[in-house]
Amino acid sequence: QVQLVESGGGLVQAGGSLILSCAASGSVSRNYAMGWYRQAPGKQRELVALINSGGSTNYAGSLKGRFTISRDNAKNTVYLQMNSLKPEDTAVYYCNARFEGAIWMQYWGQGTQVTVSS
Repeated sequence: QVQLVESGGGLVQAGGSLILSCAASGSVSRNYAMGWYRQAPGKQRELVALINSGGSTNYAGSLKGRFTISRDNAKNTVYLQMNSLKPEDTAVYYCNARFEGAIWMQYWGQGTQVTVSS
């Protein structure tokens, strides 16, 4: 069982930056891909960025260049650096851990609110 706790959300002006953190209760350094997703009011949850256990990353096309995902396996923590924030980035951001093995298994954090004012 893995528990994920996000932190770092808040209110920021357009053009500003935030760093989100996601701390895992168990070891996710091996065999877990970590990801950030977001859900804006009235919209479906969407992928923001992924990083697999080997460190390879993948981003939603529109966000690449502004957002950076990274992980610290020693701390069981994944980060999302968000720069040049826009009002349309306003959403609840969720951390996800997905097992990379044959069994489908994933965990979600409770989410952290990011609000970007214009």
